[in-house]
Amino acid sequence: MGGRTPVKPLSAASPPWQRRSCLAALASACLPGLLGSPVAWAASPGVPPRDGREPWPRRAPTPALDALNLQGERVRLADFKGRAVLLNFWASWCEPCKVEMPGLQSLPGLLGEDRLAVLALNFKEPPRRVLQFVNSTGLTLPVLLDPLGEHAQAWDVRVFPTTVLIDRQGRARHRVRGEVDWTSAAALGWVDQLLAAS
Repeated sequence: MGGRTPVKPLSAASPPWQRRSCLAALASACLPGLLGSPVAWAASPGVPPRDGREPWPRRAPTPALDALNLQGERVRLADFKGRAVLLNFWASWCEPCKVEMPGLQSLPGLLGEDRLAVLALNFKEPPRRVLQFVNSTGLTLPVLLDPLGEHAQAWDVRVFPTTVLIDRQGRARHRVRGEVDWTSAAALGWVDQLLAAS
């Protein structure tokens, strides 16, 4: 076969992360050519960078955030100055996004709504679909809309979910790609560091 290494086919017995990883690789390899545009997919839990976070690029400015919520109101990052912000990019078709959402939703209550805000920025879905998801799941986080994917592009989001950790001065500090248990000791430690940053 021309020196090709045989690939063991996936089965139901294959680990879930391996199946998701292969689907992601297939999507990245095939769909851009078919659709003519980049494809976003739910992240698989591969090897995370160090403690799971990656620093925001040193020379990259924090992008502006000016988006509409489901009520048609404008929401800006500047509205939250004085509070740390977790900006979560998600979609209703993304299973890891849905898995981590309850933990994200619990954080302001655990750590203080006057200290921390969590914003759920939906990627390129119609408002009716987003509202249906919110109503069916009981999601109470502020939900913002990114109908054209412009915010995802500005924040360099290519994997869903992605969460950007923003300090109380409105500066992006870290980015986390993929699903996280936000009630874990490690994730709570990240948020504590964010709250303590000056």
